Amino acid sequence: MAHDGILKTPNTVKFDLTIFNLSNAIIMENRFLDVHKVVGEMSRETWKNLREITTIKALILSVMGGSFITFGAWFSVLLSTGIEITGTALLLQGLGFSVGFFMVILSGALLFSETNVVLPASLLNCTSKELVRGSLKFWVITIVGNSIGAYFVGFFINYAQEYPPEVFENLSHIIDKKMYYIRGGDTIHWFKALLSGIFGNWMVGMAAVFAIMGKTIIGKYIPVFLIVSLFVAANFQHSPANMGYFSLIMHSGNGPGWQNALLWNILPAAIGNILGGIVMVALPFWYALSPHQKDKLKIKS
Repeated sequence: MAHDGILKTPNTVKFDLTIFNLSNAIIMENRFLDVHKVVGEMSRETWKNLREITTIKALILSVMGGSFITFGAWFSVLLSTGIEITGTALLLQGLGFSVGFFMVILSGALLFSETNVVLPASLLNCTSKELVRGSLKFWVITIVGNSIGAYFVGFFINYAQEYPPEVFENLSHIIDKKMYYIRGGDTIHWFKALLSGIFGNWMVGMAAVFAIMGKTIIGKYIPVFLIVSLFVAANFQHSPANMGYFSLIMHSGNGPGWQNALLWNILPAAIGNILGGIVMVALPFWYALSPHQKDKLKIKS
């Protein structure tokens, strides 16, 4: 076999193919981070935030996070309006909401539910006292910031824009599903909302982990889209997202009222999000690391 005047034997061709395959394998391997390295990235980034980020900066990033997630919630409503087939409508809602979540990931904005996933990884690099103090600080800041961002985006969308009635009918349908738990009006239904919140941030937490694993925009977005679509279709509760949905409908003059929304959805969902992010995502990954791997991930001070 000749190429560019050079005679290649079958063995030479076989060798070239082997090199080509090895090169492709290396390229493919480098497109994703190993999950243990993801834990290390989470640990280092969170440790840096705990020690260096100021309260004002964290608040601004949290307002951005609440704003982006509300834009995603609204996009999910717009895309699914007028769609008769349930599965298609839910898939479009997942696509719309994933845009808001992806904006949070790429911009470095802070989201209450995502904070619950990354904070426990800081056990690798800080004491329990530092972690508790940092967690309380971030929980308060992100809840306040996400609420402010969601509230004002919902207000200004309703103030500045005009949409056909069927858009708000679709939003009302989504809100009705989220307020399912108030129909029972008892402790059992309240804890069902909490359990749904655990599922919600379990899924969103895994989306955040997989987004860190990806090294390209597409590699980050595809798992985010798939997992977010799953949690949206299943109607799992996600406190920051629900803040956005409730803000959008309250400022339109409809909705269940803030008291009912807080008591029967946002509060139990937030508690469930904390448990889901920590117990179902962060701690299992952290616990699965061997002592040797944990030592390698520690930041040398």
